[in-house]
Amino acid sequence: MAVNINTVYQTVLYIINKEQRGYITPAEFNSLATQVQDEIFQSYFPDGNQVNRVNQNNTQNDTEFFDMFKDISYKLYPFESVFDFSYDSTAGGWFGSSEIYKLGEIISTYKGQPQFDSITQLASKKDYDKIIRSKLTAPTKKFPICTITHVTSSTSVSVPIGSLLIKVDPIPDILKINCLKQPKRPRWGFTVGPQGQYIFQGGSSTNFELDTSEQTNIITNILKYCGIIIKDPTIIQTAEQESKSVEANLKS
Repeated sequence: MAVNINTVYQTVLYIINKEQRGYITPAEFNSLATQVQDEIFQSYFPDGNQVNRVNQNNTQNDTEFFDMFKDISYKLYPFESVFDFSYDSTAGGWFGSSEIYKLGEIISTYKGQPQFDSITQLASKKDYDKIIRSKLTAPTKKFPICTITHVTSSTSVSVPIGSLLIKVDPIPDILKINCLKQPKRPRWGFTVGPQGQYIFQGGSSTNFELDTSEQTNIITNILKYCGIIIKDPTIIQTAEQESKSVEANLKS
C-alpha cells in the first residue's frame, strides 16, 4: 500500500510548528516529497547489493518475515512491469516510455514456424556496431543483440523526446522488456480557502508510491530538508538522529 500524502504533510507541519519553528508551503513540501521519494527509491539498489553480499556469506537471516533481501525486493514489486515497445522505421529502433527507471530481461519475439522468444544481449553502442559488422560475431535470431540510447531530438513524430530507443539486430516482430518504472511524483493537492488557508484536495493529490513501512523514513528525511529551508539546525539534528536510528535498526 502507498503512503498517504496528507498524513505525511500534516505530521511534518505538526513537528515543525510544535515550537513555532516555521512553516512549509504546499509547493515547498511537494518539491521535498519528490526529492525524498527518489532518494529512498534509489537507495534500494545499493542496499540490496549490500544485503546480497551478506547472503553469499550465509550470515543473513532468512526467516520468513525477517529476510532483508526479500523485504527490499518486496518494496520494488509495485514498480515492476513488462513494457511493450513499438518499432519506428524512421528512428530505426524500438521506443518505450520515459517512465522506465531500470531495464531487466529483454525478450525479442520472432514469428514463424515455430514462433520463438530469444533473450537479447545488451551491449554498448561501440560494441554493438562492432559486433553487427563482423561476420564471425554477427547476431542471429537465436542470439540477438541490442543497444540503447535516449531520444534527445525528434527524428520521428511518433517517438517522443525523453523516451528510450532500442536498436535490435536482427529486428524482431515483438519486443518486450521487464522493467522497473519510476515512482510517480507525490503531490499534496489543495485549494485556497476564504481566509487564504490551504485546504487539502484528495482528488488532485498523488500519494507516495513507496511501501507503507517507509512512512517514518519519508517524514524524517523531509524534516531534514525543512530544517535547511527554515534555517533551524535543531530540526535537522533531530531528524538525522531519528533517521540514523531507524537505519541502524534495519541493518543491524
